[in-house]
Amino acid sequence: MSAQVRRRFIFAGIALLSVLVIGSLGYWLIGGRQHSFIDVLYMTIITISTIGFTEIVDMSANPAGRIFTIFIALCGIGTFVYIITNVTALAVEGELRDTFRRRRMEKKARNSKGHYIVCGVGWVGSHIVSELCATQRPYVIVDINKDSIERVGDEVADEIIIEGDATENETLLKAGIEQAKGVFAVTGDDNHNLVISLTAKQLNPGVKVVTRCNETSNEAKMRKAGADAVVSPGYIGGLRMASEMIRPTVVSFLDIMLRDRDSNLRVEEIAVPDSLAGKTILELDLGRHRHLLLLAIRTGEDWLYNPPADCTTTRGCTLVVMTTPEDRAALEKAFQTS
Repeated sequence: MSAQVRRRFIFAGIALLSVLVIGSLGYWLIGGRQHSFIDVLYMTIITISTIGFTEIVDMSANPAGRIFTIFIALCGIGTFVYIITNVTALAVEGELRDTFRRRRMEKKARNSKGHYIVCGVGWVGSHIVSELCATQRPYVIVDINKDSIERVGDEVADEIIIEGDATENETLLKAGIEQAKGVFAVTGDDNHNLVISLTAKQLNPGVKVVTRCNETSNEAKMRKAGADAVVSPGYIGGLRMASEMIRPTVVSFLDIMLRDRDSNLRVEEIAVPDSLAGKTILELDLGRHRHLLLLAIRTGEDWLYNPPADCTTTRGCTLVVMTTPEDRAALEKAFQTS
């Protein structure tokens, strides 16, 4: 509820309380101070609510009292109308706002290209969203849980969120699956993740699907359903705990790299376009990007770590580099224009 709406309801509450107090006091004085607090309060309430039961305070021979009753009735009815109007407006505005917001989100999602769809923003999905946001990659969130959607919307502004069941074709189409680059199926249910993988591949066979798997026995089923990669949080967590014990310095280095918002370094992969195939690392002029370190080159299943400057690139090879999101984008743009 906005501050403006809150102020309206506070004003309405004060107005209603004032009418009750003034009316009760007035009837107490008009009745010669002979009636109890309950009697005069009852008289006020039946007046402003237009119920019109038997008068506790006799007004038959009291013109001033009748004028006072008219005044209290008008004030009370006006206050009630104001309250009802604001409640109705709040409900209608809320529904309209949600409808327009949903349509705007769906339009933005349909117009997105090369984005990632995160299906499920629980404890795993929220970390994926944070990483995509930190590395400046476009994404669309899909979740059926309103609480999760509101929580994510409060944490990060300008989210593109589709409320719906990600196992349904219509929902993924709203999220722009046909133009998406990848799909994260990371709900808490393995069956849902399996169906999401299958549905995503049916709608867009070229999309890459990474699936969360809670039970390792389901991994083979998920791969058959179309998942390109299957990740078990339990397995990854176990490896992380082992690394903390036997290689703490390496883990600290990776943690600092991921959490440092100033440098924001990441290990990234950048495909070398066919137009640059045959050029050496020196000719690619990677040194012009200040925050970029070449770690390896992958060609098919072959890896070359710490390649020398005279190493020649080939068709379909991929550079593995440590860099910032800005330098990554700059290098990708330079490759595209070459």
